[in-house]
Amino acid sequence: MAKKSSTSPNFEAALAELEKIVEKMESGEQSLEESLKSFQRGIELTRACQQGLREAEQRVEKLVQKNGEFAIEPLRNKDE
Repeated sequence: MAKKSSTSPNFEAALAELEKIVEKMESGEQSLEESLKSFQRGIELTRACQQGLREAEQRVEKLVQKNGEFAIEPLRNKDE
């Protein structure tokens, strides 16, 4: 299993692989079977990227200035 600290590199690798799959599929040179396998892999990679983005969003903090000093606060949702 992947460690949590390696989320970013895994995200980058998944995104890079997904981009290669899209390029390959757009070329139109794959057989139907290859295209279906690429599509399935692309879905898996998309889900992995979405999970990585959700995890990153949970860790995002913003730097704000209060009374002349900087403080770190959690990023608020638009609904808050």
